[in-house]
Amino acid sequence: MHHPLDDADRTLLVTGAAVAAPGTSVRAEALAVRGGRIVHVGTAEDARAALGGRADDVLDLDLDGGLVHPGFVDAHCHPVMYGQALAWVDCRPERVPDIETLVAVLTDAARELPAGVPVRGFGYEHRRLAERRHPTCHDLDRVATDREVYVMNASGHGGVVNSHTLRTCGVTAGTPDPEGGSIGRFTSGEPDGQLWDAACDLLTGPGGVKIGNHGPNFHLSEPDAIMADHLQRAQDVFLAAGVTTVGDAQASRREMETYLRARADGSLRMRVSAYLTSALLDTALDLGVVNGFGDDLFRVQGVKFYADGTLGGWTAYFPEGYAADCCHHGQLYHSAEEYAEIVARAHRAGLQTATHAQSPYAIGMVLDAIEKAQADRERPDMRHRIEHSGLPTDEQIARMGRLGVIPVMQPQHHLRTGDGTLTAVGDLGHRYNPAGPCLTAGVPVVFSSDAPVAPPAPLEAVSAAATRRTVLGTVLGDASLQMPVADGLRAHTESAARALHREHAVGALAPGMLADFVVLDSDPLTADPAELASIGVRETWIGGTRAWSAPGR
Repeated sequence: MHHPLDDADRTLLVTGAAVAAPGTSVRAEALAVRGGRIVHVGTAEDARAALGGRADDVLDLDLDGGLVHPGFVDAHCHPVMYGQALAWVDCRPERVPDIETLVAVLTDAARELPAGVPVRGFGYEHRRLAERRHPTCHDLDRVATDREVYVMNASGHGGVVNSHTLRTCGVTAGTPDPEGGSIGRFTSGEPDGQLWDAACDLLTGPGGVKIGNHGPNFHLSEPDAIMADHLQRAQDVFLAAGVTTVGDAQASRREMETYLRARADGSLRMRVSAYLTSALLDTALDLGVVNGFGDDLFRVQGVKFYADGTLGGWTAYFPEGYAADCCHHGQLYHSAEEYAEIVARAHRAGLQTATHAQSPYAIGMVLDAIEKAQADRERPDMRHRIEHSGLPTDEQIARMGRLGVIPVMQPQHHLRTGDGTLTAVGDLGHRYNPAGPCLTAGVPVVFSSDAPVAPPAPLEAVSAAATRRTVLGTVLGDASLQMPVADGLRAHTESAARALHREHAVGALAPGMLADFVVLDSDPLTADPAELASIGVRETWIGGTRAWSAPGR
């Protein structure tokens, strides 16, 4: 099949809606594209002239008030995992208010599945269940006793299995907690079904992906055709949200195989920059996979590390304890010394690092390691990243600026779980995702979804950063923590592209850039910041080719 991307001279003229030109709120009239790249942004007359007076294709949007905007860049998400979660039973709080309902929806799903096929669900949040607890293996035994039943927590860092799965995996009262993980237990010492972080290695089977103490293991493999379906399902949602480039924030063999098969058969439609799990650091260094190995469609960009756990799961590390429980501290995946050593190895080789860190302690540990690595071997413009960066102090934000470190936040997290964070950590929770102070300090904060933890919805993220209002109506902190809409849009486009080392190709509509754009129903800069999520996406284009359009258009 002929594909416009294959034709280096094919031209496209986009008119009939305002165009977001970089560096200004003044809108242009038209966009000219040749061979998948932008050649001109300006008046319709000049854009047509830039194409020699004629275009092979004309997109006349006839959309008064609409906007042609750069394709959004989601710099931290998990597309394959998201597709898998979409295929599993939906156990999010909106659908599952209590454990009885959880058992019921899983039981309904089990009836539809062939004998022996695992029953898997995603998205429960124990603090939003009526019982205010995790389900147990005994709860899930009511779903099935002859096959695996597994429900993953919304954080993606673990979940609960039934007794059959515990037996199959050989988990008993005598099984020790693995380094970097934990096995939940009843007061008797018997396992209660909970498996967290490194303990999830038990679920992937003898030949499966193993992560150890390098992060949560959500890499459950399924047959190739099913993995391909998961990626297609995820791409549909990303493209419908106007996302054209993603950063996969934890790629194992499972993700690499899935992306490379899709790259080969033509089904990879969005651009992917992958960050390998740090469990593969030695492999990456042995192969010399550094400096953006790949092409415009798929590349390996760096390595993903973990410092601490999650705020939602109370596994982010607070040495002084949680406000809600002073005896509870959360966890670190590595000692400060071990972490500094593995970051230094990646840095010396020229591999960009992206480290999950939520608490001030964990963020400080990352900054210390990067500062030491740079002192030992100066490498300019590495753009080491801190993923989530939920609760940095003002002093830590200033250090990020000095070290060139990029905080990659998810405003949709405080939208959905800000109230729970206040409960967990007290008034410190009002600072959750302090994008405003980053802006004041000149630190280029990046926005992302962390799908499946939140759905890809860039305009919802920009709105959440602008209002800092949670789903329960709580406003977190004062106005200094808010991020104006124009800056929020930049955080989900130009700044996000820069975090991926791709700012010369994506994230803005300018000559020489790839023609990745989204057509919005209206202009976010003229909308009520609280209403941005209601702005519709009409079409999504990648490389001058329509990748998605709203049904009925």
